Amino acid sequence: MAAHSRGHPAMREREFSPAGTSPYWWIRPCAGPILFLSLLFLFLFLFTAAAASAAAPEEEKFTEELLLRPLPDRKALAHFHFRSSAPPAASVGRHHHLFPKAISQLVKKYHISELELSFTQGRWNYEQWGGFDPMSTNNAKPPGVELWAVFDLPLSEIDATWKNLTHTLSGLFCASINFLESSTAFSAPRWGFKLNEGNLRYGALPREAVCTENLTPWLKLLPCRDKAGIASLLYRPSIYKGYYHSQKLKLRSSQSLGIILDQTLTVVLQPNTVSGEQLHSNHGQLQPNWSMRHLFNRKLSGKCLVSKSSRVFIEVDKGIVDNVNKSGSDLSWSNEFFVLSNSPDKLIKGQNHVEIQSSFLYVYDASNYTEEKPLDVGITWKLPLVWTCTPSPFHASRFLMGSGNERGSIALSFMSTNLHKQISGSPTDCSIKAVIFQVVPWYVKVYYHSLEIFIDGSRKTVSEVVDKIHVIPSEDKLLPGTLEMLLRFPCSMQSGTLTLDFDKGFLHIDEYPPDANQGFDIPSALVSFPEFSSARSYPEIDPVLGSPLLENFQEDSVVKSYTEVLLVPLTTPDFSMPYNVITFTCTVLALYFGSLLNALRRRIGEEERELKKTVVILKKWQLLASILYRKFVDELF
Repeated sequence: MAAHSRGHPAMREREFSPAGTSPYWWIRPCAGPILFLSLLFLFLFLFTAAAASAAAPEEEKFTEELLLRPLPDRKALAHFHFRSSAPPAASVGRHHHLFPKAISQLVKKYHISELELSFTQGRWNYEQWGGFDPMSTNNAKPPGVELWAVFDLPLSEIDATWKNLTHTLSGLFCASINFLESSTAFSAPRWGFKLNEGNLRYGALPREAVCTENLTPWLKLLPCRDKAGIASLLYRPSIYKGYYHSQKLKLRSSQSLGIILDQTLTVVLQPNTVSGEQLHSNHGQLQPNWSMRHLFNRKLSGKCLVSKSSRVFIEVDKGIVDNVNKSGSDLSWSNEFFVLSNSPDKLIKGQNHVEIQSSFLYVYDASNYTEEKPLDVGITWKLPLVWTCTPSPFHASRFLMGSGNERGSIALSFMSTNLHKQISGSPTDCSIKAVIFQVVPWYVKVYYHSLEIFIDGSRKTVSEVVDKIHVIPSEDKLLPGTLEMLLRFPCSMQSGTLTLDFDKGFLHIDEYPPDANQGFDIPSALVSFPEFSSARSYPEIDPVLGSPLLENFQEDSVVKSYTEVLLVPLTTPDFSMPYNVITFTCTVLALYFGSLLNALRRRIGEEERELKKTVVILKKWQLLASILYRKFVDELF
């Protein structure tokens, strides 16, 4: 046994250890217990400090920002942006201080790399509110619900995971997102929507209504909810009376960055102003004056205490900048055309991707304001000003052609805005690329071979315009149809139209919605222009500013726009006919069986005897009544 112990390497190492089994063999007890304890405490202090310094950058963060912008059609845009970030899960574990735990569990359970969910009421006006800026590119969403997700899973498990994800999100946000679980409601685009490796799923519910039931769980994901900070401005009656309302949740997850959750709310409101104050005697009509109190019926009384930064931006669009520069005035917070109610803390100049000055940002730090001194920033106009927002290269619109409940056609129209002339002059041999992504329900049977293209009124062959096309035909009650096309239009084109023929299918009576007579919706088509970027740069910005909102504006985003939702009338049965048939049938059966049972159970002999007995009894009663009557008359007279 001793020989075996001497032969074991660990035992040999223990034998040659100068101090036996103690890990601090180099500290000899003979030096004294005070020296030993001092060195031990020093070691523990250095170890704790090193661990704290290493864990310092790995902390959860929360920022809140608000951007206000006047619009050319006398409205105001308000964009709320909240970002919550969590470090990688290996260092933070299952506990969170600021980051919503429900989202963290969602990412881990379903292995989500990217996800975006939007609830939208109304439609973004690309002509009046802009189509070439980051706001319209990233925050203009189609009506209803739009959901897409990228999974970090094998392709064979993605569809089942998508179905479970829709049920989870449906319960989390009090919406009908679970209707997207059916294979007829979602698609797997390849490159038309977002370049992926087959691990992306996309679904839309155009008819989903948006209300406070969806906003309340969205606000619960914020650390301060709507009790403090910028979210306290979300007064429900003011938010939902706007012309456009879109709340979005977007998250990105990776092992190196952790989880980044962006929550945005974009609304277009009509300022509450006195019309008499907006008239100018010499130059016409002024833009409406507004402030936070006019837009939200509230003032900002400070920031959320746990937020790392809290800022309010007032953005002045390129059209206003050009008008002010032409007049020779400077773009200070008080100039010849307008004045801001509060002096800003900072002024930031923005440029678009072609190095042209595009906007001005006036920055306000919400941490400088309290309940005693709230922030009520607004804009007051001095002179009338007319401007337009930069549009996308083409205005895209979609409509239906044909009549009847048997067949029809889908038309996609493009109208040039001559944007290429402003950017690159007017070359005659250039072209503009456009990518179309369209999902069509299975009951709209599209004939993709019937594609026709017209440019400036003349018909073109498909090979002349279409560079790339990817089609997934629909299957009855199984899969929707998916169309992805890469088009190349000449720069000189002023108008173009694409048409596709389709037949209308028949549904089972159980497949009709409660309001089937209203029609069936075809989700919005997405049109993107890969050669045009909506990114902005801020050369004078301080890197220490750390604004997630401006970081999103600086990302290289492709210009894109959504078309209208199409309403297709299908052959609808008379749902009252089953009720009428059931009622009539039951009445006939009741009469038939009632008469039959009466005839079968009736006994004729017994009925005659009973009738005779009844007649005899009646006669006796009549005789008795007559006798009593005579007796009464005799006694009376």
